[in-house]
Amino acid sequence: MTIEKTLFAAADKMRGSMDPGEYKHVALGLLFLRYISTAFSRKHDALMAEDGPEVAEDIDEYLADGIFWVPEAARWRHLSAHSKDPKIGVMVDDAMRAIEEDNKQLKGALPKVFGRAGLDPAVVTGLIDLFSNIKFDGTPKDFDLVGRVYEYFISEFASNEGKRGGDFHTPKPVVELIVDMLEPLKGRLYEPCHGSGSFIVQSERFIEKNKYSRLDLAVYGQERNHTTYGLAKMNLAIRGIGADGLRWNPEGTLLKDAFPDEKFEFVMANPPFNVSDWSGDILAEDRRWTPFGTPPVGNANFAWMAHIYDKLSSTGIAGVVMANGSMSSMSSGEGDIRRAMVEAEAVDAMIALPGQLFYGTQIPACIWILAKDKSNGIAKDAKLRDRRGEVLFIDARKMGSLVAGSRKQKELTQDEIARIATAYHAWRGEPDAGAYADEPGFCKAASLEEIAKHGHVLTPGRYVGAGAAEKDGEPFEEKFDRLTAELRMQFAEGRRLETEIEARLEKLSNA
Repeated sequence: MTIEKTLFAAADKMRGSMDPGEYKHVALGLLFLRYISTAFSRKHDALMAEDGPEVAEDIDEYLADGIFWVPEAARWRHLSAHSKDPKIGVMVDDAMRAIEEDNKQLKGALPKVFGRAGLDPAVVTGLIDLFSNIKFDGTPKDFDLVGRVYEYFISEFASNEGKRGGDFHTPKPVVELIVDMLEPLKGRLYEPCHGSGSFIVQSERFIEKNKYSRLDLAVYGQERNHTTYGLAKMNLAIRGIGADGLRWNPEGTLLKDAFPDEKFEFVMANPPFNVSDWSGDILAEDRRWTPFGTPPVGNANFAWMAHIYDKLSSTGIAGVVMANGSMSSMSSGEGDIRRAMVEAEAVDAMIALPGQLFYGTQIPACIWILAKDKSNGIAKDAKLRDRRGEVLFIDARKMGSLVAGSRKQKELTQDEIARIATAYHAWRGEPDAGAYADEPGFCKAASLEEIAKHGHVLTPGRYVGAGAAEKDGEPFEEKFDRLTAELRMQFAEGRRLETEIEARLEKLSNA
């Protein structure tokens, strides 16, 4: 068992009957405090040895190196030494406030839930003792470990919360897929409803993997839920990612954009699906709806996509997780909006995902890849081909496997993520992705004329076909027709037998 799983199992055992939605702020808050206190202590010990106490207590020495200043009473050594104190929860709350006071980047982001009457101090004590056992060896891998633990905790809490967990965290394989497809190496990245900040974190990983500089990608995001906003600020801080570009926006992105004049090269989003109460009546005349039409008041799906498309720079590209209904719905003018998006060359690719990927629901979803200019664009320093007149369709519904120990949750494997991303990269002309070719049952580059024949329904299954013949050599279409005919015959035979049985019963009752 990995250290992440071991720590979470121990931490979850302490939760008892406490709601996981409340408990996550307790556990993640203390884990964050452990991280920043360790980083501080290392710098403090080094300054003490080199320059003495006066320099070691100079806050500017820490902030200049991107290290959070931790006041004496908030340091892990102090809290750990007093972990058995009945007022330890109040002490932790005070520590969080003191850290926020001295580190403006964390202002309003840290939880202060440890001293409330409903929380048993023994829970706080147990977590402090548990996290004190995380051993650091003095290398950068230490902090990567804490980042992995923090991310694993977020994922597990999201899974435990079920559908509510999806409000603040997107499953890692879905995040990895979108990041790998969009390849955010240089420019500006934006999350319009950033949740725990998972797209930003994964993008930074992608940059490191490809040996680009973090300084080449600026990150921005906004979030309506304040506690979720705090989770993201802590998540980014643990990874050493600047969070100055994040905004808490209590009015919501659609109603009041926190970045009204900004454009971005990359947008990644998993907005809430099918929201009916999104102030659509108030926003009926919003300029964002001009290109494709006004979204229906009763569903925000296309409002989100219009907002995201509006935020793209002249060569920008976006990956958006959406409910499957967005690909085919004809109600309330959604079919007309979808047609307008296709005809305006806003849709680059469509990916149908397998079911059971998302927390607490088996409803499948899809990914829309939107592009501001399909004739242009650069990926990994190579110019992309002109893709106007085409849309790439990928059907990944048969992919994914159950997560170990779960009967409900699925995830995409690394090979499956790579297969989808490579098909997209090859189609848009990246030289290191190889030549693109349609693959029956998996991917198809469809013309706009072909899409029009399907009534601008964008379900990939309509375009990619059924795939290769079954193992018995019988083509799928022929087998489908044969089995359908056999089923109809069986239904007819069933109806005949039902009639015969009723007749015989009637004879017996009249005998």
